[in-house]
Amino acid sequence: MLDKLENTFHFQQEALSIRNKRQEILAANIANADTPGFQARDIDFASELKKTIENGRTGTHGMQLAMTSERHIPIKPGYRLEADLLYRVPHQTAMDGNTVDMDMERSNFADNSLKYQADVTFINSQVKSMMAVLQQ
Repeated sequence: MLDKLENTFHFQQEALSIRNKRQEILAANIANADTPGFQARDIDFASELKKTIENGRTGTHGMQLAMTSERHIPIKPGYRLEADLLYRVPHQTAMDGNTVDMDMERSNFADNSLKYQADVTFINSQVKSMMAVLQQ
């Protein structure tokens, strides 16, 4: 029974994790907008989600955690500790070598934030639907 519930939320959980990681990367880009030589980074959400889901199907992941005790909680299949960071190709590099385009970063930050909130709203509606069914 719990397996089915976990499978139901696995996709959304992975999507939220990747969106969270992307938000951290975009925030770092914005924070380093005035840092000489800083190279803007990003991740491709769709390809990262695809890799994560495919790894979950095959049961492989990029890194293994050492379990030194039977009481340790095992890592979930498909969970990846690191995303493939990409350098963003700038439209125009600053004189100091910084590649952060604040307009693009703010736009991507807002877009990713809205999509994260939409995912959370969707998950909440699923939970409410399940709770309504269980209460009947």
